[in-house]
Amino acid sequence: MLRKITATRRVSPGVACLGLGLALLAGCGDVNAGQAIGPPASVPATAAFTQADAETAVESLGDLADAWKHQDCAKVGHLTTWVENTLGGRVCEAARSARSTASGRAVPDTSWGSGVGRYRDPEFLVPGTAATDDEDGAWFAVLARRPEPAYFVFVRSEGRWRLGAGPIPLIGPAPKRADEVGNVDDEPDVAVRAKLVPTRYVTFLTDPAGVSGVKFASGDPMRGLLTELVRAPGRVRPDRLSVDVRIEGSPRALALPDGSALVFHALRLVHAQEPGPGRSTLAHPRYAAGDVRAFTGKSGPRSITAEELVLVATKVSKNNRLTTVALRRTLADIAQSKPM
Repeated sequence: MLRKITATRRVSPGVACLGLGLALLAGCGDVNAGQAIGPPASVPATAAFTQADAETAVESLGDLADAWKHQDCAKVGHLTTWVENTLGGRVCEAARSARSTASGRAVPDTSWGSGVGRYRDPEFLVPGTAATDDEDGAWFAVLARRPEPAYFVFVRSEGRWRLGAGPIPLIGPAPKRADEVGNVDDEPDVAVRAKLVPTRYVTFLTDPAGVSGVKFASGDPMRGLLTELVRAPGRVRPDRLSVDVRIEGSPRALALPDGSALVFHALRLVHAQEPGPGRSTLAHPRYAAGDVRAFTGKSGPRSITAEELVLVATKVSKNNRLTTVALRRTLADIAQSKPM
């Protein structure tokens, strides 16, 4: 069930002004105003997921934003896990070693990291086992409604709550506040549909002919991504480009009251590009020179392999229909590669 988290414990003004969850209060001047966090009365005092856990998890976003701003890669790694930890490795190191472009944009782009502290008005979505399980792997989600709606996923790792994924910006308006959510493991049919979501995404994105039967409605960003992947090799000719789509980690899902599930998962897009016959350099580099230099240390490597991570929140309905409800796509790595 949904754990509506309300608090009675006072939060210091310094904490209240840090970011998402730290701005759980209506303003920084009145620490007793607005919404704060804490477990409902039905949660036993011995439960692992407590008010302190929730506060600690969301307060870490302020520290994480500061770490990204100052390119403190060790701290970024300490505060993250799952997808965000993967990004916090290579991306942070590349950003630290790179110079800003003439336009002032940092290469590679890390604005999603330095901006995590600005989110407000959170709704906590807790699967049943997360609140009573103090083992690594327990998790909960947050829907932050301001300044624009986005999902966050916190995962318990090495004895503490860390950011696993987020922000994942919603594609449309934020949904109404949920009455309840549940653990998909308590509903076998829902669990099966949720577990297969990442595989169905990969199938769709690697099946331009559509013979697999996996479909997305018109306007879903996956349809646009498929078109992009299909057309990408033709757009870099005479260079040669191969594209691969992989699943990144395991999905995490919430059971919704209508029999559907909300699934948080990630995909890895791998682009390998090399010069065409008779050429020694790329004619149409897929990635900006500043990004390539930041990751590889070279101005123009002969061949590159670039990887992007796509963080996704998907609603899979009772009739197994897939809808992408939130998405973030981030350049994760560029490496000099051997010719294909």
